Amino acid sequence: MRLVPETLAHALNGPPVGAWLVAGDEPLLVGEACDAIRAKARAAGFLGREVHFVERGFDWGELNASLRAMSLFAEQRIVEVRLMSPKPGVDGAKALTAAVDDPSPDILLLVITDKIEYSDRSNSWVQAFEKRGHCVDAEQLQSEQLPGWLEGRMRRIGLEPEPDAVQLLAERCEGNLVAAHQEIELLRLLNGPGPVSADLVADSVANSARYHVFQLSEALLAGDTARTVRILDGLAADGDSVPLVLWCIAEEIRSVLQWTGANTGYQGPMRLKRGGRRRTTLLARAAQRVPRPLALELLTAAARADGLAKGGGKGEAWGEVTRIATEFCIARRNRSG
Repeated sequence: MRLVPETLAHALNGPPVGAWLVAGDEPLLVGEACDAIRAKARAAGFLGREVHFVERGFDWGELNASLRAMSLFAEQRIVEVRLMSPKPGVDGAKALTAAVDDPSPDILLLVITDKIEYSDRSNSWVQAFEKRGHCVDAEQLQSEQLPGWLEGRMRRIGLEPEPDAVQLLAERCEGNLVAAHQEIELLRLLNGPGPVSADLVADSVANSARYHVFQLSEALLAGDTARTVRILDGLAADGDSVPLVLWCIAEEIRSVLQWTGANTGYQGPMRLKRGGRRRTTLLARAAQRVPRPLALELLTAAARADGLAKGGGKGEAWGEVTRIATEFCIARRNRSG
C-alpha cells in the first residue's frame, strides 16, 4: 500500500505489516515517518535493531543471511536497509523482493531511500513493498501545501495562528521543513500556547528559507512574481551561480516555445516530459500566458545576462536575471504573435 505521512498513523494502527519502504527527498518527513514506524515496532516487542548501509560493493548475501538468521533468544528485531539511491541493482532488487515475499515473523524490514521517480515505480522490489507491505512517500511539499502543513502542525501543539502568521512563516521557511519545525517549537517555548500573530512570527522567526533552481522553475511557470523574486533573492544570498540560474530560466522559456509548437528548432522533447503531471499543467498555462515574441526576446536577454555574469559586458547580472524572470511572470497574451 502506498501512503503519505498524513496517512501513516492510520496505517500503523491497522493490522501489523512486516515490510516498510520510506522514500522521499524531505529529510524531516522521512525521519519522522521512520521514527513512528520504529516506535510502533518497539511497542510490539521488536526490541533489537540492526542497520545496513548499502554502498558500492555491498554484499546482498550478507543481508539475506541476516534476514534468515534466528536469534539465540528468538528476539524480534528491526532490520534497516539504507539505500544511497532507489536503484539497488539486480542483486539488490532480488534480495529485497525475496525479503518482502517471504517475511520472517521475527523481523520488521525497514528500507529507507531517496525519492522514487515515477519511472522506477514498476520495479519488482518497489511493487513488492506496495503490494505486500507499505510504501511511504515522504516528498517535499509543494509551495501551496506548505501553509496548510504549518497550520496543522502549529494547532496540534496548541498554537492558534492567524492566516497572515502562517503565510509569513511559510515565506520565511519555504524549502526547509526542518527549520520550520524548529521555529514552531521555538514559538511554543517562548510564547506558550495560544494566538500567534504575524508580528509575533516576524519578531521570533529567522529567515530560514532554502531554495534551489527547480523551485524557481515552478514559480516561473506559475507566474508567481512575488515567489520568483523571493527565490532569486535567496539564491543570490546563498551564492548560487548566475549561469546556473539563467540556465533554469532559459530552459523554461524554451519549454514554452516548444509547447506551443511555434519554434520547432529546439532539440530535446524530454524537456516537455520531465517533472510529471504538475509541471505539465503549469507549462500549459504558461504557454497560454507568454506570447512568442516576448519569449524570444527574453531568451535573447538571458544570453546577454549570461555574458554579463561571465564578465563580458557592463551591468549587474542579478538585476538583469530578476528583470527577465519578472517579465516572464507578468506576461499576458496581449501582444500580437
